[in-house]
Amino acid sequence: MNITVFDDLEKLYKKAADTFVDLSKKSIQKNNRFAVALSGGSSPKAIFNLLATEEYAAKIEWNKVYFFWVDERWVPLDDDKSNAKMTFETLLDKVPVNRDQIFPMYKDGVSPEAYAVEYEQQIRKILGDEGIFDFILLGMGDDGHTASLFPGEKVLDEKEKWVSAYYLTPQEMFRITLTAPLINKAENILAVAFGESKKHALNEVLNGAYNPALYPMQLIDKKDGFQFFTDEKAKG
Repeated sequence: MNITVFDDLEKLYKKAADTFVDLSKKSIQKNNRFAVALSGGSSPKAIFNLLATEEYAAKIEWNKVYFFWVDERWVPLDDDKSNAKMTFETLLDKVPVNRDQIFPMYKDGVSPEAYAVEYEQQIRKILGDEGIFDFILLGMGDDGHTASLFPGEKVLDEKEKWVSAYYLTPQEMFRITLTAPLINKAENILAVAFGESKKHALNEVLNGAYNPALYPMQLIDKKDGFQFFTDEKAKG
């Protein structure tokens, strides 16, 4: 795992956007496609805004990019809580990506559990039974969660399913998420976490005893291809 500490968030966002561009070129050259799973939140939003600019957008073969999501709140796509809505507004509506290559993590008229099964099939259709994403973008919460892998939840013990949906009682809502086994298959993972509020969890994830029930980000393998972007406030 490679950890990069930035003294300025704009530099972090730019490096993340550069990483997206570089990996897209390598993956398209190798596989003739770039299959990604994206996160929501303020950090990805800033990265997506950069990717939508002419400077970056012109460097990417959008017709060969396949968009999935890491996790989602089970809300309609026009709901302000939707990660997909944010991604469409900041990026996907501004670049020439094929709509049939975008796979939001929500569908009207079905249960979240049923759609988790369907979503796994959509992933298999694009990635095959190996299920190796070219790139996954992760965040990390103040509590050490990533994706919708929250402390103490049964989803942390999942070994077989690629996608899981469950009711998150503290938030009083359903969540749908890629599971740790699928995330760990990815060729490249970029995790972004910064700010004073992340300092304790980041230190535990990177240096503490292995306790993924408390700090789920520890479930993500610290392997080659895993980069962590942070700042001095979080890293300490």
